[in-house]
Amino acid sequence: MPSPATILIIEDDTELAEWISQYLQENNFSTDIVGHGDQVDARFRSVSPDLVLLDINLPGKNGFEICQQLRQHSSCPIIMVTANDQELDEVLGLELGADDYITKPVTPRVLLARIKSQLRKLQQQPQQSDNKMQFGALTIDLDAQSVILNEQVVALSSGEFELLWVLASHAGKEVKREDLIREIRGFDYDGFDRTIDVRISRLRKKLDDNADQPRRIKTIWGKGYLFVKNAW
Repeated sequence: MPSPATILIIEDDTELAEWISQYLQENNFSTDIVGHGDQVDARFRSVSPDLVLLDINLPGKNGFEICQQLRQHSSCPIIMVTANDQELDEVLGLELGADDYITKPVTPRVLLARIKSQLRKLQQQPQQSDNKMQFGALTIDLDAQSVILNEQVVALSSGEFELLWVLASHAGKEVKREDLIREIRGFDYDGFDRTIDVRISRLRKKLDDNADQPRRIKTIWGKGYLFVKNAW
């Protein structure tokens, strides 16, 4: 039997967190609870959850900060579960990388359905072979040197295609700028070469990724880039 999926519940309301935990355990999930924003990063790395339920109003770091922080090194599905019903909060949460947003109070069945929906997407993506990768509506074919997004061919230069292929090959993982330059350009990063950054900018535009708040190819400031495998 496969191991149950692990849900990390980030919620400072102890009674609510325990209720959610018990309900999920009754539905064959493993759970872990953290109630303080400053403790999330260490707990996340320790637990390695399959999905995160994230409240916004937390002591220490708030949910928006946590979401942005987690997205710097993980593509784990994040569902925000919060009493904040403002549209701007929902938009901000999604732009920072949340996969779904649920307003409290939420019924148990709705919560369970949303969790299962995100986990199904995770199981379906990516589907890939040695020379072809599939991430939702995005198909990258190495042999044909082609990229298709939402059933439309995306015209890329050979350099842009090569960069996309390398990033997609490391989907969900941070790739350092110097490693990209070494693999694509063939020499060590001298601290001045901006070729990769220019290609990233062009890729985002062609792949309909918001340059100001990218959700598909994220910048890890001072380090490199992250291809988000479940954002397509």
